[in-house]
Amino acid sequence: MRDLVEKISFWCEQGQAVALATVVKVYGSAPRPLGSHMIVSAAAEMAGSVSGGCVESAVVQEALAVIAANQARLIPFGIADAWAQSVGLACGGGIEVFVEPLACGELLTALRQGVQQETVLARITLLNGAEAGRSLLLWPDGRSLGGLGQAELDRQAQAVAREYLAAQRHDRRTLTVAGTDYDLFFEVFTPPPHLIIVGAVHIAIPLVTFANVLGFRTTVIDPRGVFASAARFAHAGQVLQRWPDEALAALPLHEATYIAVISHDDKLDLPALRVALGSRARYIGALGSQQTMAQRAVQLRQEGVTEAQLARIHNPIGLALGGRSPEEIALAIMAEIVAVRAGKELPSPAPLPH
Repeated sequence: MRDLVEKISFWCEQGQAVALATVVKVYGSAPRPLGSHMIVSAAAEMAGSVSGGCVESAVVQEALAVIAANQARLIPFGIADAWAQSVGLACGGGIEVFVEPLACGELLTALRQGVQQETVLARITLLNGAEAGRSLLLWPDGRSLGGLGQAELDRQAQAVAREYLAAQRHDRRTLTVAGTDYDLFFEVFTPPPHLIIVGAVHIAIPLVTFANVLGFRTTVIDPRGVFASAARFAHAGQVLQRWPDEALAALPLHEATYIAVISHDDKLDLPALRVALGSRARYIGALGSQQTMAQRAVQLRQEGVTEAQLARIHNPIGLALGGRSPEEIALAIMAEIVAVRAGKELPSPAPLPH
């Protein structure tokens, strides 16, 4: 959606009707993931993809029908092998696509602004019944806009959406209100993942490389110019020669932020951890042994950091892959970050002694 909002805005400004197609179910060997989007204008222009090209032409025709009737539709593709092959899906694969007329009004404006401003938010869409296509936006701070047709459904849907906001994932779920089943799609929009590395040490060099390959924005923070130099980190998105607490306080730290504190110097690490633990960052990892972390925890407690905040720290940082070189340690850190981003269960760190 991030790549499509400008096109949607352009079509709306031209006065064109727009249909939004969203993959709301995936099974088998479907080529595009849940939440993939495609938009179609009344002039049959299109952007985005729901199947990597396999069923796009069929979706365009359905979208034009949706625009003409101003009525949303839930359309399966690939129910049977023969039918899947006829539209280009891999044998056995399948998707369900929800195609809805997209009103160029307050909800769309708020969604567009949220995406453009890199705000985390959820969109809940009703997929069935006479009110199919109604939607509700929800922000992590509890603000909401729109509605699904009745107050109790809105209340239950918002409670579920908070789970998906925390997990940063899409899902489809049925809620029952007053004996009626409501088929809902929960979609979470997040900014691009941002890895902030505190400490321009040798491990940081391959860590930036791995993060770049995986599509993360990268920022390296270290006040020591000899370490945080353009020559050493030409491949980083941003290099800040500032004290970590000052630099972190000036950066947006949200649910798509991942912070690796790896300087192994308490003059840098402790201020960085203090700021990071007071933020909404999704991941905070700290290099060093458990004994070192226990000593840091004493200082952090004295500065008002709570036990719940300390429990957020992944320490020793990274998955236990057994590697010892800077590149192997960087790989272990990035592997842990990927696991956290994917919502995988990881072993809880041992409680820090007092």
